[in-house]
Amino acid sequence: MTGADWPSSLHLVGSKALGGAEHWLRRFAQALSEQGADATVGVRAGSAVAGLDMGGLPVRMLPFRSVWDPLSRHAVTRLVRELRPAIVQTYMGRATRLTRLPPAAGAVHVARLGGYYKLAPYRHAHAWVGNTRGLCDWMVQQGLPAERVHHVYNFVDAPRPVPPEALAVLREGLRLPAGALVMVVVGRLVPVKGHRLLLSALARLPAEIDARPWRVVLVGDGPLRRELERLAGVLGIDGRLLWTGWQPAPGPYFQLADLVVFPSRDAETFGNVIPEAWAWRRPLLVTRFRGARELARHGEDAWCVPCDDAAALADGMLRLLRDQTLRGSLVEQGAARVAAELDKSAIMARYLELYRHLLRA
Repeated sequence: MTGADWPSSLHLVGSKALGGAEHWLRRFAQALSEQGADATVGVRAGSAVAGLDMGGLPVRMLPFRSVWDPLSRHAVTRLVRELRPAIVQTYMGRATRLTRLPPAAGAVHVARLGGYYKLAPYRHAHAWVGNTRGLCDWMVQQGLPAERVHHVYNFVDAPRPVPPEALAVLREGLRLPAGALVMVVVGRLVPVKGHRLLLSALARLPAEIDARPWRVVLVGDGPLRRELERLAGVLGIDGRLLWTGWQPAPGPYFQLADLVVFPSRDAETFGNVIPEAWAWRRPLLVTRFRGARELARHGEDAWCVPCDDAAALADGMLRLLRDQTLRGSLVEQGAARVAAELDKSAIMARYLELYRHLLRA
């Protein structure tokens, strides 16, 4: 694929804070830039999203002050008229609601959904993309026309390992004990990510596993942080938890992991940590939330336990940390899944095919 293959596109997100959709837009924008595509990104002025690296694509600032803001709607329309993109792809409800393409624009409005949201802000789009098959099936059940609902998984970036010296510096900065077993948990500190369950499970573990201490590195930030820190203290495990805050490049933390734990609750739609753990060749312990039931295969590429079951999560940690052979088997199968199904080039080819299909329709 070359830049000439891609139709021109405008990608809009109105979020103030960072989450899964915003990080996906960053990765997608960088991939479009690598392809040489004629693409522009529109973001909320002054937002955390405005500081993300979009791969050198032009970034335009828009108000996106509220979901009903007529000035923002006018600003979007004016930008579409200026750029005349063939595809306008919106992310999340605010940008989608405020994007109303006039017929004269000649563009196709694609709304990308990464969750089971209320569909009212999305129904006026021309087509919809869901990042799991289950989400697409649900959209059709909610009345969207099946022929205009399209499934495309998220791709995962190829790992860029840091050299051993840099990893040693990171371990020292985290004050990891020599020989410690390291579990890594990546995700925003919000209810759906299951951190309360995680802490309850950790409190069930012995202080050492096969004569080795353990530590948990929590990569992410969010509104639950203070509550979770207090709970860790009550449970007596605060000395074994390392809080890194939000990290723009979490790769080195995956590289540290003896085990990646992803304890989300059932409402989690996709779960980018699943393919990220596979790509980094790290064993994965995951709860059976919506996305994991579709993506992960228990005992093959991940060890899967029920949602909201602290005892099962703790048992999974013990089993995997004590069984290096099982961990190695999960790693090999997970890496194969990424190569076969979630490779960047394959997913970008799927988007190009989709854009061309929509423009022919």
